[in-house]
Amino acid sequence: MNDSASCLAPTAEPASLSADEARQWMFSAIAAVSGQEMVPLRSALGRVLASALIAPYDVPAYDNSAMDGYAVRGESLGGSQSVVLSVVGAAFAGKPFSGFVGPGQAVRIMTGAVLPAGADTVLLQEVVQVDGKTLIVPPGQRAGQNIRRAGEDLARGAVALAAGKRIGPAELGLMASLGLAEVAVRRRLRVAILATGDELAAVGAPLSPGELYDSNRYTLHGLLSRLGAEVIDIGSVADEPVALADKLREAATMADAIITTGGVSVGEADHVRPVLAGLGEIHFWNLNIRPGRPMAFGRIGQAWLFGLPGNPVAVMVNYVQFVLDALLRLSGVDPLPPRPLLSVVSAGPIRKQPGARAYLRGVVSLVDGCWLVSTSSPRGAGILRSMSEANCLIVLPEACAGVEAGECVQVQMFDGLF
Repeated sequence: MNDSASCLAPTAEPASLSADEARQWMFSAIAAVSGQEMVPLRSALGRVLASALIAPYDVPAYDNSAMDGYAVRGESLGGSQSVVLSVVGAAFAGKPFSGFVGPGQAVRIMTGAVLPAGADTVLLQEVVQVDGKTLIVPPGQRAGQNIRRAGEDLARGAVALAAGKRIGPAELGLMASLGLAEVAVRRRLRVAILATGDELAAVGAPLSPGELYDSNRYTLHGLLSRLGAEVIDIGSVADEPVALADKLREAATMADAIITTGGVSVGEADHVRPVLAGLGEIHFWNLNIRPGRPMAFGRIGQAWLFGLPGNPVAVMVNYVQFVLDALLRLSGVDPLPPRPLLSVVSAGPIRKQPGARAYLRGVVSLVDGCWLVSTSSPRGAGILRSMSEANCLIVLPEACAGVEAGECVQVQMFDGLF
């Protein structure tokens, strides 16, 4: 962003934390849950490794060919001259050539096949000429080319995967290459979700005047299921302190973390913060961001509590910016994965008042060979459709006073977050 589009931000109110301060506070407080289990390899996707995996042998276990071609001795090559070699056999993956490659000899070899004894080079089949058992090798070939050495991927005794690694498809394949049928992982997180508000109605029930359907619990269920957590749906509770306290006590006995929506601001019907303070401890409750300013973070017993606003967009923004990484840390992921911000050209002007970090819904698209981002509309924090239509968040820092068309802004793509 150009300097002309920003200015110094005013001082935030004392109770308000910056996004970076809030994240640091949360991560310094939270430690990984204890407990682990053995799971079959196919069930390990998305889980967190409980201990480091050490390679029991070299991967690959033997020198092999990286290409289809001919295995030869490097000393048999002619440098700047063509040479003629004799083909004395063939090697296939799983069916090695049992003989020895001598000077002036070649063995037909397939990708992945064991490099025959005596050979140290593979010639691509596309660059040579074959006439029966005669191989004509053009000049310019190099000794040692097109082979994969034993231990090139992993050397025996090396750390294949560190403890705290979250298992993805590549990790599954790597563990399979080590011959593992099962793996030790940390237990799944148990996360309770609870919506607050007199206005909430159950999905499927008719709406009374002033009511709206409880969508936040479904959004959170989807987000937490993608994370791989065990979701405990506590339901919804009216704006009544005693009932809310009962629900939170119940949740704290079952879960590692509790996520509430609504009732976290300072209105007469907002009870999450005082109830949390009475039941346990509260670390902060106000952030210098838009949307999602009111957010409580604290603890009841052994359960961490994340009190999110009631607006559906703010729920998703706060989850992505704060709750997701906090839960990953709680589940034992170490180190936490970086959340890259990409620089993209703004397709149009963006209005913003300096003072708070803004997370705007955006759509990144390719226009005439250039990646542009535009804000999705409408922009109200209660309009969940705008999140469905967006594919990123536009992140505008506290000091930013607006953006003009053609300026670069930072975006956080949804891919990999939801």
